[in-house]
Amino acid sequence: MTTQTNKPAFGGIIPPMVTPLLSDNLSLDVNGVQHLVEHLISGGVHGIFILGTTGESTSLSYTTREQLIVESCKAVNGRIPVFVGITDTSIEESVKLTLIAEKAGAAAVVAAPPYYYGLGQEELYKYYWSLADQVSLPLFLYNMPSHTKINIDVKTVVRLSEHPNVIGLKDSSANAVYFQTLCYLLKNNFSLLVGPEEITAETVMMGGSGGVNGGANLFPKLYVALYEAALAKDFDRIAILQDLVMEISTRIYTVGSYGSSYLKGLKGALSGLGIVRGNIAPPFTAFDEKEMTKVIANIKEIEIKVNQVV
Repeated sequence: MTTQTNKPAFGGIIPPMVTPLLSDNLSLDVNGVQHLVEHLISGGVHGIFILGTTGESTSLSYTTREQLIVESCKAVNGRIPVFVGITDTSIEESVKLTLIAEKAGAAAVVAAPPYYYGLGQEELYKYYWSLADQVSLPLFLYNMPSHTKINIDVKTVVRLSEHPNVIGLKDSSANAVYFQTLCYLLKNNFSLLVGPEEITAETVMMGGSGGVNGGANLFPKLYVALYEAALAKDFDRIAILQDLVMEISTRIYTVGSYGSSYLKGLKGALSGLGIVRGNIAPPFTAFDEKEMTKVIANIKEIEIKVNQVV
């Protein structure tokens, strides 16, 4: 097993924050950012992650990305750590975003592999090592093989963990064996966060650091309660909360037959709850009226259940 020391450790529930957008030209909804940040912080989250997959980072202009970094950090005002996605096909652009994030007050940056060319593991290792050398903030690796076509192999993660500026990994592969192998090999002071909320509780009980869960945009208190129950191994409490998480997953993220149903459902549900507008950046579009009616009805029913238990 590899032992890491003297690295900042992050954990808990760190929502991958959606990007609130205006409907005119899909520019940033600054008021929406402020409102969503307050909603998340009041729900007890341990950090926020902007410009990830849920934040539609690759669909946003660099101007909007930079504005989101500044406005999010301003709204948070140092109360919780802010993690900034810097994923790009150009390492130069990733470094530029890091400089903006550092100036704004972010705690760390997060990078998935470059998503056009299919890198081999040795190329991926060299890419991340170079990126970690160049960025001015601590770096999280981001394993997202369904979108990048590349899996960051266990051996590659372990090798990269030796870099003093690589402090953790967010895994969205939904591969529990992969995640548990990393938990076993990287026990000390290397943050291991899981993306899929459906398996957050079990990964926390087995040594994971926490969850980067999209549903926490909707009900942050629910996901924080699930994390705390998992830490305490309160199985009765976990069962109740896990059912609600699965209800969100099955009734909100699967409406319609789209590859983007998760994002459409999440933003539609946020709109239905009056938290932020449901606008989505191209190439995707928001749900039509029939689907939105279903999402709103479902989320209102779930809201009642959540309020009864958290």
